[in-house]
Amino acid sequence: MRQLRHVVCAGMVLAATSCITPTKSKQTTTTKPAPLPVAGTTPAAAPAAGSERGAGAAAARTAPKSFKAFFDAAKLRSQKGLIPTYWQDDKYYFEIPNTLLGKDLLTVTRFARMTAGASLYGGEMTNQNVLRFERGPENRVFIRTVLNVVSSPDSTKPIFQAVRNSNLDPIAAAFDVKAFNRDSSGVIIDVTEFFKGDNQIVSLNPRTKRQLGLSAIAADRSYVENISSHPNTTEVRSVKTFTVTPAAPSMVPVPGAPATLPAANAAGAVTIETNTSFIRLPENPISRRFFDPRVGYFADQISEFTDTSQRANSETYIVRWRLEPKAEDIERYKRGELVEPKKQIVYYVDPATPDKWKPYILQGINDWQKAFEKAGFKNAIVGKEWPKDSTMSLESAGYSAVRYLASDIPNAYGPNVHDPRTGEILESHIGWYHNVMKLLHNWYFVQAAAIDAGARKMKFNDSLMGDLIRFVSSHEVGHTLGLRHNMGSSSKTPVEKLRDKKWVEANGHTASIMDYARFNYVAQPEDNISRDGIYPRIGEYDLWAIQWGYRWSDKSEEADRAEGNKMIVDNLGKNPRLWFGGEGRNDDPRAQTEDLGDNSMKASEYGVKNLKRVMKNLPEWTREEGDRFENLNEIYGQVLGQFNRYTNHVIRNIGGVQETFKSIEQQGSVYEPTPKAVQKEAVSWLNRQVFTTPTWMLETSILNKIADLNGNDVATMQNSALNNVLSASRLVRMQESASRFGKGTYNAMDLLADVKAGIWQELRTGKAADLYRRNLQKNYVERLIALLPNTASTSAPAAAIAFAGITNTRNSDVSSIARGHLTELQAEIKAAAGRTSDKLTRYHLQDLSQRIAQALDPK
Repeated sequence: MRQLRHVVCAGMVLAATSCITPTKSKQTTTTKPAPLPVAGTTPAAAPAAGSERGAGAAAARTAPKSFKAFFDAAKLRSQKGLIPTYWQDDKYYFEIPNTLLGKDLLTVTRFARMTAGASLYGGEMTNQNVLRFERGPENRVFIRTVLNVVSSPDSTKPIFQAVRNSNLDPIAAAFDVKAFNRDSSGVIIDVTEFFKGDNQIVSLNPRTKRQLGLSAIAADRSYVENISSHPNTTEVRSVKTFTVTPAAPSMVPVPGAPATLPAANAAGAVTIETNTSFIRLPENPISRRFFDPRVGYFADQISEFTDTSQRANSETYIVRWRLEPKAEDIERYKRGELVEPKKQIVYYVDPATPDKWKPYILQGINDWQKAFEKAGFKNAIVGKEWPKDSTMSLESAGYSAVRYLASDIPNAYGPNVHDPRTGEILESHIGWYHNVMKLLHNWYFVQAAAIDAGARKMKFNDSLMGDLIRFVSSHEVGHTLGLRHNMGSSSKTPVEKLRDKKWVEANGHTASIMDYARFNYVAQPEDNISRDGIYPRIGEYDLWAIQWGYRWSDKSEEADRAEGNKMIVDNLGKNPRLWFGGEGRNDDPRAQTEDLGDNSMKASEYGVKNLKRVMKNLPEWTREEGDRFENLNEIYGQVLGQFNRYTNHVIRNIGGVQETFKSIEQQGSVYEPTPKAVQKEAVSWLNRQVFTTPTWMLETSILNKIADLNGNDVATMQNSALNNVLSASRLVRMQESASRFGKGTYNAMDLLADVKAGIWQELRTGKAADLYRRNLQKNYVERLIALLPNTASTSAPAAAIAFAGITNTRNSDVSSIARGHLTELQAEIKAAAGRTSDKLTRYHLQDLSQRIAQALDPK
């Protein structure tokens, strides 16, 4: 018996993070008709925003006229398409046929041209909604914003009414019916003022307006540029002018404050050009593929209510493009033969992209063809240059594109627009910031200059930069195919394999291009590894993920779910490199950004060796005629930043909890502590590389050219590392881990003993402590004092502590351990102060002894 299923869409639950991807086949392109003329924009024709006329309703309604009576055939211009469109006497009209009523339409609003200084750019999306037209009373047409998507609406079942009563969609706009269409199978509405105004569903979203500090729309300076209708989309281009109050001048950026826009200061107004695309959601929705945390896909989530269920079910399904074999190829596909899909995935490259980089972006797109072959499809995806003299619109949601944005932001990102009912991806506009090349240069310089002579300069040759662009292109395209970051993928490569020339050049240094594993910083100069073993590439995991997500099936959703689970269990059992480690937001040291290999300490040891080589040559490799040491300063900062990454990779192992999602068919635990030996190895590395003063970072011939005496970046990095190691959350987690997993687990007392042995060596040796050690020792004492119950962070009410996101140690073992440790340390400090012959070290120790005494007994 078929169950009635009411589905309420809860929106995307796994959001994209940025980052910060052929064979010719037939492609049908619809020729875009010439847009309708620009409507007049005189003040007399433009009512104030929010007026009844602006919402499409006249104060005194008149009965709808016939088509012939309303329009003058001599003046009328029209376009057929998704929404038939008419233009007469500077006004735009939509024809809403009865067949369109109640149908889901997706609207995507993008900036076509943007004001300067907004950090938002032409081509970027600002709004997205699902809308429905419906007939209202008194000869009106309503637009509802669809917040809740209901599937299989059998109104005869009792639960239908319950779902309906609790999920009423808002009426976002209302229009008078001006006339009937030619055969009276639909109605005509005037949409001129609707698109000229600031109607939220087809304008900027509220967050963007707050970000820019925009106020009311200036109706006399806003107008419809054109409307064009096509078989699958209707496009509305509008120019909107907003009044704006210039932001108050500030020497320091204020979080949440509106952007400072030159137009606001010069004119008190901001003009923005937008493009809104109307797309009809598929009449034949794609079958959902249910989400599984063992394969990394973005997803949407729904709650399902059925007459036969005993509870509301939460279902999560992945987002993916529709790939289906042609009817005549289905049997060939089922036999395992490669077939071409009914519809190819096409990405166009923005014509504004510099010509020399276009081939590399296209290669990054086409590199995914081999992945889709694993799912049974050949020529499934292709990158193309934007056709010359094309009438197509880059802003249209009818095309996917890589948009080149003139921005100094060093980044790129890959979003997608999808059907909220099923997760079917409909289009994507990848954002490609011009300054991503600076990011690529600095990454490659500090991570590869020790082993690649081509990286030892401030401007790379085009072939090297092109290769780096290609890898970023592939990564961002991967996101638009539905793939999330797989930060755990690199942990499945043994560290020593990263130095094995034959192996790493054949397999790559990580199993996924969706990892943040930039370049092979482990390889040493004597390994003679080529760029094939340095660059990221589409790897084993990526091929597997595309196979799992894009395999075509004509089975039921439940049967498909069972098949997908079996694929995961079988394939992960055979090949651990297919593991999805998540986004790196948990406490699992195997899933980290920017790291390499299966052992952070070994990989970072090799990384530091290469950084020392880079540091030694920085003055020479950054040298450019006329440079005032800006290059040296920039790359020194990059070296320090890379060293800090290695440090954080190591710290993540301390108190680490490995999370490996499994189904009931798989053996072993989902959660396990990082082995004690690995945690001790991490502390040993920190004591040796970080808490022992890293003198190689303190080359005075460099610092004297780039750094004044008002800050100490190395000391700041050391103290940040120590604060991280001794954080309350880590110590509490380690005690919880010891309680659950037993005495063999590395606990907070073990950690303090090992860190103390490194940071406080001078207590045993009697040697003088240098500036960096004195700073660290003071910070060590202050961190432990902060864990005592009488400090501000632990004496506040528990509710206030939780609200502030502070780990409450008041009633945990951690405060007791901190007190006991400080008591023992004070005795050792007093004894050492009497033995040292260095006056400043003695003052330092006496100061610390007094601080501890006051903390232990504030009275």
